[in-house]
Amino acid sequence: MEEYLQATAAIEAAHPSIRAKALELVGDADSPREKARRLFGFVRDRIPYNLFMISMHPDDFRASFVLETGKGYCVQKAVLLCALARAVGVPTRLGLARIRNHRVPAALKARLGRDEFPCHGYNQFLLDGRWVSAAATFDAGLCARAGVPVVEFDGRTDAMLPARALDGSPYIEYLEHLGRFADLPLEFITARTSKVWGRDKRAWLRPEDDTGFP
Repeated sequence: MEEYLQATAAIEAAHPSIRAKALELVGDADSPREKARRLFGFVRDRIPYNLFMISMHPDDFRASFVLETGKGYCVQKAVLLCALARAVGVPTRLGLARIRNHRVPAALKARLGRDEFPCHGYNQFLLDGRWVSAAATFDAGLCARAGVPVVEFDGRTDAMLPARALDGSPYIEYLEHLGRFADLPLEFITARTSKVWGRDKRAWLRPEDDTGFP
């Protein structure tokens, strides 16, 4: 179980900025469940989703980088949430899945040539003796603009991306679960995402690139 509390090169649970932010966020929370719930809410909404932060470079996945940059795509957000939770003693790991997003905008779908995403990242927290899954992927503002449900996490039940939008149309389809990991499996991820984005893709940091999609 110790491996799910350790700091790594990406999951920087011991980094001063990560520890300080985690302690600030959990405040007076007196249970691992409440700590996880508060940290989830921060990463979901205060680190807005941005697809174009996808990168093949390890520096762009460091939790401190994601916190400082203030935006990220699903894997980066999951790394940050994992680091924050470990920093306050909540065992946490990464999950990866292949998903289809039925609401990808037409222009983006044409650009990418697909509505399938090969490595969607989420988290699992060890709470009350069992692993509980949570996807802090899309911020509430983005969900409101897109007409899709906000993922709510209570620390008791799994909180994954929903299958239906608010109008009942298809939204997220989980096609394949790829595993759970104590550390970021970057080579595993880039082997898949580089087929879409290329091997040289770095996070896009310019304000004009700050655009997400649900």
